[in-house]
Order: sequence, then C-alpha cells, then structure tokens
Amino acid sequence: MPNKSNVEMLEKVKQSIESSKGFFVIDYRGLTVKEAQQVRRALREANSEMKVYKNNIVRIALKEEGLPDVSESLVGTCAYVFFENDPVDAAKAIKKQSEDLKKIEFVAGVADGKALSAEEAKAYADLASRDELMAQLVYVMASPLRGIASVCAGPARGLVTALDAIAEQKKEAA
Repeated sequence: MPNKSNVEMLEKVKQSIESSKGFFVIDYRGLTVKEAQQVRRALREANSEMKVYKNNIVRIALKEEGLPDVSESLVGTCAYVFFENDPVDAAKAIKKQSEDLKKIEFVAGVADGKALSAEEAKAYADLASRDELMAQLVYVMASPLRGIASVCAGPARGLVTALDAIAEQKKEAA
C-alpha cells in the first residue's frame, strides 16, 4: 500500500507536468534558503517554476504521463524547473543564476517532447529567445522594403537636387 503523502505528491507532479510544456532538472546542492528564493524569483520572471519532488515519484509520473525517460539522471538533490511557454527563457534564467551563485548545474530535461542531456539542456540557454527571433524576422522582412522605398524615392530626390541647383544658378546670375 503506497504512502498517502507519496500518492499526493504523485498527483502534484502530474499536475506540474500537465500544466507545463516541459521541464529542466537541476542540481541545487548547496543553495541557502535565500539563494533558493532568489532562483525562484528569477524563474518566475521567466514564466517558470522550480519545484522539489522525490526523484522516484517523478520517475513514476513520467512513466504514467508517457514522457521520455530521464530517470538515469534523477540522482541526488534534484529540483525541477517547469516552464509554461519558451524553454529558452527558463534555460537562460537557470544559466544566469548558475553563473551568479556557482551552485546550480543542469542535469537533464524534457522539452518539445524529447529527453535532454545536461549539455543539450544547457544549449537551450545559448539560443535566441522567441522575442529575439521575432525581432530578427521583422528586421529581415523590413530591410528589402526599406531598400525599395529608397530606390523609389531616388528619382524624386534627384529632381529636387537638380531644381535646387538651377535655383542657385539663377540666383548667382541675377
């Protein structure tokens, strides 16, 4: 007969998995309570949430939810960072906190329905965010339009320059 608290935790893990698009597993060993609060605050700003669950419970939940198996990585002090939208934002927040505190490491993750190794999870932090990609797309699309506008305005600009030169000549001649 399973322990009642474990059954409740399994339901919480399933809820976290269902309400997110994926998660990263991090090793948070050595974090003080204040540092953990700082990490949670930074993750909240990235629309992510850090939870600490028993690794065995997470293994069961992943199996029951049909998600990729990352159980070989779930060893020791693991925290789970569930992201709502963009995995890049969550990964960047984790990486920044890791660099600031020197106590957090990527262990694994599940994003886009695929299991991620520590290196693959860390690589998400080096990608451009969705907003950055949208800005780049707008720039790429606007560049040709700006060029076309400049080319179309060229003859009119030339005419104005020629008329200005004629006006200057007439002033000097008079």
